[in-house]
Amino acid sequence: MEALIPVINKLQDVFNTVGADAIQLPQIVVLGTQSSGKSSVIESLVGRSFLPRGPGIVTRRPLILQLVYSPKDGKEHRSAEEGTVSLEEWGKFLHTKDRIYTDFDQIREEIERETDRMAGNNKGICPEPINLKIFSTKVVNLTLVDLPGITKVPIGDQPEDIENQIRNLIIKHIANPNSIILAVTAANTDMATSEAIKMAKEVDPDGRRTLAVVTKLDLMDAGTDAIDILCGRVIPVKLGIIGVVNRSQQDIIDKKTITDALKDEATYLQRKYPTIATRNGTPYLAKTLNRLLMHHIRDCLPELKVRVNVMISQFQSLLNSYGDDVSDKSQTLLQIITKFASAYCSTIEGTARNIETTELCGGARICYIFHETFGRTLDSIHPLVGLTRMDILTAIRNATGPRPALFVPEVSFELLVKRQIRRLEDPSLRCVELVHEEMQRIVQHCGTEVQQEMLRFPRLHQRIVDVVTQLLRTRLPATNSMVENLVAIELAYINTKHPDFHREAALVSGLLKSTDGLVEDFQYRQKPSRPAASPVQRMLKHMPAITDGQESKLSSQNNSESSDSPQMNGSPENRVMTPQKPVNLLPEVPSHTSRKLSDREQHDCDVIERLIKSYFYIVRKSIQDSVPKAVMHFLVNYVKDNLQSELVTHLYKSDQAESMLNESEHIAQRRKEAADMLKALQRAGQIISEIRETHMW
Repeated sequence: MEALIPVINKLQDVFNTVGADAIQLPQIVVLGTQSSGKSSVIESLVGRSFLPRGPGIVTRRPLILQLVYSPKDGKEHRSAEEGTVSLEEWGKFLHTKDRIYTDFDQIREEIERETDRMAGNNKGICPEPINLKIFSTKVVNLTLVDLPGITKVPIGDQPEDIENQIRNLIIKHIANPNSIILAVTAANTDMATSEAIKMAKEVDPDGRRTLAVVTKLDLMDAGTDAIDILCGRVIPVKLGIIGVVNRSQQDIIDKKTITDALKDEATYLQRKYPTIATRNGTPYLAKTLNRLLMHHIRDCLPELKVRVNVMISQFQSLLNSYGDDVSDKSQTLLQIITKFASAYCSTIEGTARNIETTELCGGARICYIFHETFGRTLDSIHPLVGLTRMDILTAIRNATGPRPALFVPEVSFELLVKRQIRRLEDPSLRCVELVHEEMQRIVQHCGTEVQQEMLRFPRLHQRIVDVVTQLLRTRLPATNSMVENLVAIELAYINTKHPDFHREAALVSGLLKSTDGLVEDFQYRQKPSRPAASPVQRMLKHMPAITDGQESKLSSQNNSESSDSPQMNGSPENRVMTPQKPVNLLPEVPSHTSRKLSDREQHDCDVIERLIKSYFYIVRKSIQDSVPKAVMHFLVNYVKDNLQSELVTHLYKSDQAESMLNESEHIAQRRKEAADMLKALQRAGQIISEIRETHMW
């Protein structure tokens, strides 16, 4: 089981090259307020003084400290520089590569230098960690993370939000469920107000991964002791509470060695707390941390292995999406063009591999436009919309010209029904517009593989969009013209012999005969040389345009008009016209709103309305069927059939092929990052797989 901590250290080394946040490794996170003795605890575990000290905030970057037990016959000694076999301890930083530090004062200076390089000189903090390995024959295997001390009030030139900066940094590390929290609190402060314990409870309310350390036991007020605190009777902590005695500031000034400090600590504990002396002190803390970390690693390792395998799969897919470096640009360009054209057509046909599940797109959306949007719009157009009874009566009268007609002319029906048919043109053109918009929009729904290529080569992407846009634009006039012609065709010839309409006209004619008491005109049957009239013609001729009441009214009106005509004076041969003020004898459209329509007028309107409805439904059905077909032929299918050739003509054969395959600036960087991470994950998976089951217990 001792092999588990070195395994985690190896994993830490692997992921440090690509970012420590890539995966949450088991480790011990040390937190406490400023001047709580946090640095002294860490130095006691190492056995050497190497951490920066001073007033205010000193630790301004996380320090990931790996303690590696290295016996003198171990491979670390054998691989060290010239004759280091005699060395008992040394350090190495990740950022200084293979340089070995045998002087721990130089390690302190390097920590200060690296901190200032990233965090500046104004007491600010930086979340980027410093990685330090210490090899020694006197340490137990541990991985510690030393964090900046908790502070409340900015001092000197510290930033105003220093408290929030430090708090966010601490929470980020201790929230890792794979970390053990080492909460450091000074014995000469109230344990109930410990900021370290409070923050630990925020992320670990059950205390399952929190170990408390009480420092400065020798500085408690005279007459008091920490027996209740150390026994867990004040603040219970599940992993335990361990008390230690730190070197004082005077001891540090006097260069008191940590070895001597550990002897004095043991003596003090034996004298002050004899019953619990063996369960406290720095050596016991080191062994406890080692044991906790090993058990914690054992519990985390299976889940860690699963997570590494999942991330390997994710980063492999990500790396594949970025593609390989382009060697043959001409071949790559042709492949991308072919892939895009195929994906575009597949999106229309519904055969794409990655089908959209959040919204309709491509062919499904075009189908929706045809049968839902366009269909519902046509269905919502009433055959008589915008057509009043007065419009119908006026059309009948206007069609008779200056002569009073005995029969209703057929041209009035054609005039009115054409007016209604024209209303179908705008929705039909709008249908073309919607399909055109969707064809343009399909460029953004051509599958993830094609989209990655588009992101990778932004200039090529723009040129492809331009070609598709231009191709669609060139097809729009022909499609609109065809749709306009479909409506124009219906307007060009009102086919009253249409089978569906013929039946309706015959039915109306029969109703008229039964309603008016009229019979078929005898002359039509007696003169075989005369062409037979259509049902509509026969029906319309059976309907008088003006009723008897209307004739008498017009007669009286004419008399009135004659009385208002200009006066003539003198003899018949010498008459002089007396100018009179012009009189508006008849409004543009006679108003009949002041009276109720007569029965004959009501019949006229009913028959014309019924015929308009019948014929309008026939035309609407035809337009609803023919417009989608026209759009498919002139726009959709044409673009599908000619897209690849258009792309090849405008892109592949152009002299700009080289420049179009220049990668986006960040894609190359992302590919490198993904490749590095994949390599690290594969190495991590190999390291975890090397652990035998016997090592885990």
